[in-house]
Amino acid sequence: MLKKLKRPGRRIFTALGIVMMLAAGCIGFTGCKADAEENTRLEDLEFTVAAENEVPAQLKELISQKREKAFKLTYADGQDMYIVIGEGPQKGGGYSVAVRELYLTENTVVIRTELMGPEKGETSGSDLSYPVLIVKTQYREEPVVFQ
Repeated sequence: MLKKLKRPGRRIFTALGIVMMLAAGCIGFTGCKADAEENTRLEDLEFTVAAENEVPAQLKELISQKREKAFKLTYADGQDMYIVIGEGPQKGGGYSVAVRELYLTENTVVIRTELMGPEKGETSGSDLSYPVLIVKTQYREEPVVFQ
């Protein structure tokens, strides 16, 4: 007669699985906390909005090459840093890109922008427009995060 054997190993594997899931959860929560600390605003950055004719020729050329599609780029000349956001072709005029926030964290420069459309009732025409925002700020080594 065959006797059914108990499997003590099954309980051990189940217990190990639970411990591993709890450990993974703790690590995950710790990681989230560290990420939140890294994204803490240290200071707002001063900036000016520059026109295309006020930027270095090389940057002006890059903008004209990329404007057919939405793009984001940074350009530095050693003293100044330019943060450029192009929204690609928009039907009609009256579009612009606005800076909502520009600030420094421990490891990054964060910029948050918004595409603004024409005002209600404003005639926008039928030609395509290419809204581009050029932000000029002091040169920084930290990478730029676009939001």
